[in-house]
Amino acid sequence: MTNPPDPGLRRTLGASDAVVVGLGSMLGAGIFAALAPAARAAGSGLLLGLAAAAVVAYCNADSSARLAALYPASGGTYVYGRERLGDFWGYLAGWAFVVGKTASCAAMALTVGAYVWPGQAHAVAVGAVVLVTAVDYGGVQKSAWVTRVIVGVVLAVLASVVVVCLTSGEAGFGRPDTGVEGGAGGVLQAAGLLFFAFAGYARIATLAEEVRDPARTIPRAVRVALGVTLAVYAVVAVAVLSVLGARELGESSAPLADAVRAAGVPGLAPVVRAGAAVAALGSLLALLLGVSRTTLAMARDRHLPGALAAVHPRFRVPHRAEVAVGVVVAVLAATVDVRGAIGFSSFGVLTYYAVANASAWTLGPGVVARVVPVVGLAGCLILAFSLPAVSVAVGAAVLGGGVAAYGVRKVWGRRKARGGR
Repeated sequence: MTNPPDPGLRRTLGASDAVVVGLGSMLGAGIFAALAPAARAAGSGLLLGLAAAAVVAYCNADSSARLAALYPASGGTYVYGRERLGDFWGYLAGWAFVVGKTASCAAMALTVGAYVWPGQAHAVAVGAVVLVTAVDYGGVQKSAWVTRVIVGVVLAVLASVVVVCLTSGEAGFGRPDTGVEGGAGGVLQAAGLLFFAFAGYARIATLAEEVRDPARTIPRAVRVALGVTLAVYAVVAVAVLSVLGARELGESSAPLADAVRAAGVPGLAPVVRAGAAVAALGSLLALLLGVSRTTLAMARDRHLPGALAAVHPRFRVPHRAEVAVGVVVAVLAATVDVRGAIGFSSFGVLTYYAVANASAWTLGPGVVARVVPVVGLAGCLILAFSLPAVSVAVGAAVLGGGVAAYGVRKVWGRRKARGGR
């Protein structure tokens, strides 16, 4: 008896849906969480760190968009690396993405818990994972609709923060230039940490198999989402710095809420906290989508258990991959403190994009076509190794474990092939 054919994923996302998915990933908890550690690293150089992160993000986005137009399949850089550089580099990109973004998922779930009910953050985090996994299971179109609502709420909250801070009598536009000085190393470390807040455009590429007319839609959606996000982040960073200054911002555990208090509108702080929780929920929704699709692609190639490649015949989603990722994230959210998740995630995702840029470099001759991938590749490597030493060490160890598993699998496969002869 033969198995029924794989129904495949359904192309239901239009250009606006793809943009919203990207915005939901980037305009998430990153802007609420990454500003403080970045300010602690760079001091008054925070805006330079933001600019450096944006340049690297643009190069990565451009390379990813070109590759996604050529290879419109689920998996993102896992597929690009495999097709352009070879099986190992695709595997390395996929492994870096899955482990880095799984940690990000747990961090986002715990962020929801911390803002909703600090005393029961782990329990709320697990509930958030279950809720988001159920939404993703119902189909990518439903996930895009929920993300659209979340993006609207987050943009409204961020706009309120900007208006309150910039119109406050406490705003001093000399303040961004005061406070601690982080030096060039601090600026690079801040850029690496802020990159965590930009990395969501990968979600558009990993959903390529579910986007209509991907060759046109994906490049446009990636660039629009990144441009909007950069503009929002720049305005928010200037507004918060104008009220708090670099030193106070670096010491804050809830910088946007502290900024509106310092601006003289403490009544807005609970709204900002609610917005942070909604933003984290939106990030978690988009992250689970991306991780499950990369898991699907790796399972199709047997780098992960083949059962995870199944697509639900009705909802047309990789339901086993979604549930498996949800279970892992729920366990992490229930049992660990993910304070180093931003650095660890950034290391993994910068590795992922390094492979994307190297893949884009092979697309065609010409100096202009190769400048962006070269700048992106160099930027990814510099920022990755400018992160805090603990993040680099843990990230390198986890990636090394994945590489070792790949080697063992290859050796075992060769031995089985010889034995079958």
